[in-house]
Amino acid sequence: MNFNAIRNALFGLALLGTPAAAQNQDPLALAQVQLRELTGGTYLGVSLAEIDANRAKELKLKEDYGVEITRVEEGSPAEKAGVKPGDVVQEYNGQRVEGMEQFGRMVRETPSGREVKLTISRDGASQTLTAMLASRKVRGLPENFHFEMPEIRMPDIPQIYTTLRTARLGVEAESLSAQLAEYFGVKEGVLVRSVRENTAAQKAGIKAGDVITKVDGMAVTSPSELSGAVRSASSKKTYAVELTRERKSQAVTVTVDDGSERPARVRAVQNFVN
Repeated sequence: MNFNAIRNALFGLALLGTPAAAQNQDPLALAQVQLRELTGGTYLGVSLAEIDANRAKELKLKEDYGVEITRVEEGSPAEKAGVKPGDVVQEYNGQRVEGMEQFGRMVRETPSGREVKLTISRDGASQTLTAMLASRKVRGLPENFHFEMPEIRMPDIPQIYTTLRTARLGVEAESLSAQLAEYFGVKEGVLVRSVRENTAAQKAGIKAGDVITKVDGMAVTSPSELSGAVRSASSKKTYAVELTRERKSQAVTVTVDDGSERPARVRAVQNFVN
């Protein structure tokens, strides 16, 4: 099988056949996702949206966390488990779901053929569904199909990053790529793009360019995890935020005030879980 033909086809699928949020990712990474689908990647078969305070009220949620199911793929593990559009997944095997990135990672890291428990909210009522994750197969490929993608050196491509504005803290943040993490001298964390005036973050001394690594002792690796950790910590009067500035670690104390309780706003809110 011709590698260039596969590569071009995968890039076409990545750029044209995926939701808008996914199109903002690196083309090679998207191609690898599509290739993983061809070769048996674990999938659930749903499209997702983040939950904010307004949407939580519309969905009759008691708390504004979880991910909303916007579409269920026909014949998928999700459909067989009884998952429906409008459901909100709030726990995955007993672990609280804070956002799309975290949920997608949990699905990808679960072996195919394993049963998972999904705690969902449907019309305000909580229930637990059992789904057996599967490997995606594509018609026309032989059962013994195997392809190992060689290393490809790609030119630098401008990227549009998924950012999240966390109103409770007052920052706009984005996930770190491997290169940015190395540049800032961290293994993982969330990069602060901007800090709004007269917010809890500004009063605590957090600045644009800081990399937040922990909130109240909880490690954060994505904007959605940062939002969830801040939401949990906001029940206290104060909490610690660990960050890296100019490659040096430090901690600041955030004081919660009434003005920090506005809902978070997410810019890119839809993705597809394989």
